[in-house]
Amino acid sequence: MAPKRSMLNSSDMEGTDDEEYETKRPRKSEKKPEEYRKRRDRNNVAVRKSRDKSRFKAKETMEKVSRLRNENEQLEQKVKILTKELSVLKDLFLAHAGTVAEGNCNVASNHAVQNDHKYSMDVKQE
Repeated sequence: MAPKRSMLNSSDMEGTDDEEYETKRPRKSEKKPEEYRKRRDRNNVAVRKSRDKSRFKAKETMEKVSRLRNENEQLEQKVKILTKELSVLKDLFLAHAGTVAEGNCNVASNHAVQNDHKYSMDVKQE
């Protein structure tokens, strides 16, 4: 890409020959119309390509957003189902643990009574 022409006056460019500067960058009036047309056509193609690429990226992003939203909804439903399942299993466990704990207490107290009874029997026999 060619450097941009600065907005300097001739007096601002000390030590620079005006003719030399002007030959580096021709004015629009001096350009050939076919060269200008070629440049414009190339630029139009580049702009079209850039805009198409931008549209494609935007479309791709929107599709990804839609896909991720659907996936998120499915995952939220799965979380709800698993939460309900956890709650049911927890209730079952607590109900079972409660009956087992009561049973263990009864078994433990029966063992204690039997051991006490054995001890008392052993003491009486001596």
